[in-house]
Amino acid sequence: MKKNLFMLLSALAIVSLMLAACATPTTEAPKPTEAPKPTAVPPTVAPPTAVPPTVAPTAKPFRIGLVTDVGKVDDKSFNQSAWEGAQCGGKETGGTTKYIETTDPKDYGKNIAQFADEGYDVIVTVGFALGEDTIKAAAKYPKVKFIGVDQFQEKATAGVAGLIFPEDEAGFQAGVVAAMMSKSGQIGAVLGTDVVPPVWRFGEGYRAGAVWAKKDTKVNIIYHNDVGFDKTFTDPEWGKTTALSMIDKGADVIFGAGGKTGNGALLGVAQSNKALAIGVDTDQYLTVPEAKAVLLTSAMKLIVPGTCDLIKAVKAGTFKDGNVNGKVGLAPFHDVESKVTAEAKAKLDEAQKGLTAGTLKTNVAPAKPAK
Repeated sequence: MKKNLFMLLSALAIVSLMLAACATPTTEAPKPTEAPKPTAVPPTVAPPTAVPPTVAPTAKPFRIGLVTDVGKVDDKSFNQSAWEGAQCGGKETGGTTKYIETTDPKDYGKNIAQFADEGYDVIVTVGFALGEDTIKAAAKYPKVKFIGVDQFQEKATAGVAGLIFPEDEAGFQAGVVAAMMSKSGQIGAVLGTDVVPPVWRFGEGYRAGAVWAKKDTKVNIIYHNDVGFDKTFTDPEWGKTTALSMIDKGADVIFGAGGKTGNGALLGVAQSNKALAIGVDTDQYLTVPEAKAVLLTSAMKLIVPGTCDLIKAVKAGTFKDGNVNGKVGLAPFHDVESKVTAEAKAKLDEAQKGLTAGTLKTNVAPAKPAK
């Protein structure tokens, strides 16, 4: 029985130990520490290349060049008027203007080419004498537009507008006023060479107007033909002495037309203070102040607006080849207004209305007839 009790107690002890073992929590071995995963680093990217902002290409400047004849842009007459017209065109179109003054007729073509080779948009060539070189340049430089002042075209030339004027009508009106204002019945005209058609038309229109107004008027016209072409319009001393000679012979109204040569005639009249003077091309009361006191009027060709309008037409794309007729007229009487009689004004008004309506003709040839 003791043996059985011992075995029972032993069995109970074993059971107790087993139960205790089952109740004790099992301690797990710690897991090895893992190295932290590296933080992802984005790949290095080169900064974007800077792209300059888009800039509109600079517009090509609109350029206007002017080539004079043997006169200067300060001749207070023909060339100056054309230059003022070019400047007007530059201002109206936002363009730039430059000029070349010709001193030798042999340089006309070279001077035109200087502007054309530089890509000028418009080239104004001033005077009848540049006509041939202008046409040649137009054929060589078809992208350039040319304005030929006083250059009549028998046949239209591509790229060339010939700005022409009815000088005979302006001269006619001047002749009417001269004849009506003359007390001696003798008037004169001191002009450049009659080889230039516009000069011829001025002079012969003056003669025709004087005789139409008063048929007994004696008209003495002298053209400066006894010198080379390069001096015919740049000889103020000859103009002055010729005008003084006419006054000494009884002429009391003198028409001066021919650049600086014509200006010399106006100064001669002012020096004598025995006659009245008539200017040309522009209102010379404004350009030859030394002659203000004796200046009756001026036979004007409206070169400034004519040239300006053609330049604007080039810019606008409305330019047309061929002849373009400019306008003419007489300048105001200014300081001698009170001396101009009502009869003279009425006769001038009659002439102007007749010329405008076409009922009065000057009967002046387009150019001096060949001998």
